[in-house]
Amino acid sequence: MISTSSVYVYGQTADEIVNKYLETVDPGKKLGKLEAVKMEMTAKSQGMEIPVTMFNAKNGEMLLKLNFQGKEITQMAFDGKDMWSTNFMTMKPEKADAETTENMKQNVDFPDGFLNYKAKGYKVEYLGKETKDGTETFKIKLTKKPIKVEGKPQENFSFYYFDTDSYLPIVTESEIHSGPMKGQKSVSKMSDYQEVDGIYFPFSMQMMGQEIKVNKVTLNPTIDKNMFAFPAP
Repeated sequence: MISTSSVYVYGQTADEIVNKYLETVDPGKKLGKLEAVKMEMTAKSQGMEIPVTMFNAKNGEMLLKLNFQGKEITQMAFDGKDMWSTNFMTMKPEKADAETTENMKQNVDFPDGFLNYKAKGYKVEYLGKETKDGTETFKIKLTKKPIKVEGKPQENFSFYYFDTDSYLPIVTESEIHSGPMKGQKSVSKMSDYQEVDGIYFPFSMQMMGQEIKVNKVTLNPTIDKNMFAFPAP
């Protein structure tokens, strides 16, 4: 049985690691003032290089679109109310089901899930050190608000692995809750952190085995919020 004093130290250590991370990526405390972020990227898939653009805004709005064989496709979008994407078979926009949309609303993370995490109702736990890809890391469990899976509440958490030297996350792991890969682990890797107007972003990522290179990050770009909305018929 863990003593009360052990729990106290355990929790404090998690807070210290998270605070050190935020100090590292955001030394000027600019994250909380962000209105939006635009990322222009290139994804490598099956020998092809696919241009990808992602927008995120402070009220949870997001848009992920790619240019595939000359066609612009919305892979995912959310305007704070409706979540939708382009059906790759019909090439027509389709809204996500009500449960998926509600889960999205419950866990708005802009600009960073760790920023003001307590106010969001999130919890962090330090699970000790672990070696990832030859690098010693601090393993942190971030638990967000519960989601619903097939109508039943389910705990919603991810594991973050912070380099013990830099305090930057190099790997994240989470469970896939729906779709054909339900129950499997989603693993993302981040590296090549670069500074953009005082905030550090990873410019090299691997998501589900797919390589993504960030070409440009724009803070507070001019945004027409209509682009997040489900297209009118």
